[in-house]
Amino acid sequence: MKFCAVIPTFNNPKTVCDVAKSVLRYVERVYVVDDGSTDETKSLLSNLVVETRDLASSGIKVITLAVNSGKGKALTTGFAAAYADGYDYAVALDSDGQHFAEDIPAMIAKVSEDKPTLVCGVRNITTQENMPSKNTFANKFSNFWFKVETGREIPDTQCGFRVYPLKEITKRHIFSSRYEAELEMLVRLCWADVDIQTSPIKVYYAPEGERVTHFRPLADFSRISVMNTALCTGALLYYWPKTLLRYVFGR
Repeated sequence: MKFCAVIPTFNNPKTVCDVAKSVLRYVERVYVVDDGSTDETKSLLSNLVVETRDLASSGIKVITLAVNSGKGKALTTGFAAAYADGYDYAVALDSDGQHFAEDIPAMIAKVSEDKPTLVCGVRNITTQENMPSKNTFANKFSNFWFKVETGREIPDTQCGFRVYPLKEITKRHIFSSRYEAELEMLVRLCWADVDIQTSPIKVYYAPEGERVTHFRPLADFSRISVMNTALCTGALLYYWPKTLLRYVFGR
């Protein structure tokens, strides 16, 4: 199996290059998807490609979106490019430095050679230093609706540090384009009987004054709520009837 990484970024000049270089130690290629950055991120990424050209056989590839289209769009763009290049799995992580590349081997080890697997990173939310309080509530909210939509429990449905099976994710049209896309991907892969595994990860949250985030609490939480409504409808009309028929007929 061939593993790569996909890192979406938007105006993260202080951290994106270090994150990409740290990840390159564990995978063959890193796809950095610049989601329409308007600062010096573009020039820094261009320099990074030249700097790391001799560090690995495939190195770092930068994909640039003309305008900011959202994290979901950046991820699916990177996944499509990676799958076209022959990769089987992509490690997805944020560019702001909150995730640690040294957790990648343990996550990759969870991937089954016999069936498609999605590996979800799990943060220790209860003891995490500088964890925004709204994140704890949002995660509990998301975990509850995920169980309603799939019948399964995952302790951290909002963590963006995951290993995606590229064949399974690229064959599906992901309707959402921003933060809610990660929820849609998780639920729809579960509906497709992809094996879901979890792996504990470390996470770093910078102090309030230093934190860089593009999450818009009102707008993005509203979009996530709409997505949960759509997924609940899909579960009612598709997933639960399919599950019931399997139970009745033993398939």
